[in-house]
Amino acid sequence: MVKSTILGPDGRPIEKKLLAREVAAPTISGVRRVHEERVATSLTPERLGSLLRDAALGQARAYLTLAEEMEERYLHYASQLQTRRLAIESVDVTVEAPKGVPSKIIEAVEELTEESAFEEAIGALTDGIAKSYAVSEMMWEYERGALRPVEYIWRDQRFFQFDRLALSELRLAVDGSIEGEELPPAKFLRHLPRSKMGIPLRRGVARPAAWAYMIQQFALQDWAGFAEVYGMPLRVGKYNAGASESDKRTLLKAVASIANDAAAIIPDGMAIDFHEVKGSQGSDVFGGLLEYVDKQISKLVVGQTMTSDDGSSLGQAKIHNEVRLDILRADAKQLAATVNRDLVHAFVAMNFGPQDVYPQIKMPVPDPEDLEVLTKAVQAMVPLGLKVKQSEMREKIGLSEPSDEDELLSAPRPAASPNPEDDDEEPAKVPAPKPGKDKAKEQPKKIAALSAEVADHKRSCRCRSCVSLLAAETVAARADAQDDVDALLEEAFGDWEQLTAPIVDPLFAIIEKATSFEQALAMLQSAGPDATKLAERLAVLTAIGRGIGDTKD
Repeated sequence: MVKSTILGPDGRPIEKKLLAREVAAPTISGVRRVHEERVATSLTPERLGSLLRDAALGQARAYLTLAEEMEERYLHYASQLQTRRLAIESVDVTVEAPKGVPSKIIEAVEELTEESAFEEAIGALTDGIAKSYAVSEMMWEYERGALRPVEYIWRDQRFFQFDRLALSELRLAVDGSIEGEELPPAKFLRHLPRSKMGIPLRRGVARPAAWAYMIQQFALQDWAGFAEVYGMPLRVGKYNAGASESDKRTLLKAVASIANDAAAIIPDGMAIDFHEVKGSQGSDVFGGLLEYVDKQISKLVVGQTMTSDDGSSLGQAKIHNEVRLDILRADAKQLAATVNRDLVHAFVAMNFGPQDVYPQIKMPVPDPEDLEVLTKAVQAMVPLGLKVKQSEMREKIGLSEPSDEDELLSAPRPAASPNPEDDDEEPAKVPAPKPGKDKAKEQPKKIAALSAEVADHKRSCRCRSCVSLLAAETVAARADAQDDVDALLEEAFGDWEQLTAPIVDPLFAIIEKATSFEQALAMLQSAGPDATKLAERLAVLTAIGRGIGDTKD
């Protein structure tokens, strides 16, 4: 067997010939047979206790078979388990680039995680939540210039076993070997979720759920038997003191036959009475027991009951959903660690050589956003200079990009003028400026001279008349170039970033440092934004604008 100089996660060299060959393929018979006997049909408390003890000792075949059957027979358990597994699959996979990792390695790992086969493998590994562990075999091939897994094959947990000593090392089950065989490096994704401490075979949620499953099955059987006769009148046969054994058997047969045949004959001197059954004892007893068991299963699998069962308020459901988010984050973190250990390190080492640091796959679970708070914050910060991309806001709100043909929403038009004569008037048309060549050359000089004159005059006089006169001259010099007010604003706010920096920068600093809304308010009161420069500029512009208005009037 040709072995590589590259070592797997356990320190053993990778055997290249095994990478493209199935190692844990099923067999017709033996320990890796596909067909398996049923366990749930004959389950009793004694049988359940026995198979759980055997599983704790490493003989887990019957326990794993029961865990599979429970997902087919116990509907509430299957629903909660599916909710937890699908929540993990909905988390987006990202690649984190530590310092010193070349960009080509990052791009190769990102390409690997974007393949549909990889997404299927992530979903298969979540099966370990119930059954204590899950295994997916990787089939490697040279493709697109790299050695990569082209297929991930889910393997039945019964094809594997744990070492006899510590019951912690997963091994391949083979016929004729009580210890099994070691799993080759870089060949299997082995996910062993850690929901509790102890040996892996005792961590799966199927182990505690097995007792709830047995109680639920017994309760359903008893309730079904009760429902079969519920509502039918109770039949009581009466015989006289001198009736013979033969007469008694005839009466009993007649009483039993009435339920099915609705007819019977009895000897003379005997009678059958019918007693009506009232009440809802079945739902009170059996229904209450089943409801209690289902709630315990919800707590076991998803950590709470408010988002899975009826009877919860909106506030309670939000609190309980936070508990479920904690479980989801832990599941995603453990699954990402499995992929980094068994796939990413081997993929990078075999294609780019061993590295000091490797890319890390992450599965971050974001907090649910409060759109109302987000929109209010954006509405308050945008006028202060914060720049927000429309595409990002549309993505968060859940709106698509409109096309040219779409009818767009817009702000309502201002109310019509109450004077009908005003409505008939056509708006005045502003002629387009037509500056001549000589005039275009003279305008900058004239504007510069008038601007210097305004600056000199401001040192000696700040009266409204002077400022208005000089503003009118400035506007007249550039009237043919562009609109008066636009020109004024363009010149005045050419340095708007310097004017708004004392306002915006402290706000950003406070938002980054504050850990609560109350702390942010306190920091604003002690060292808030400074609008002195902006106020001074606005005062001057107001005076000039007043002058423009007086000139126009």
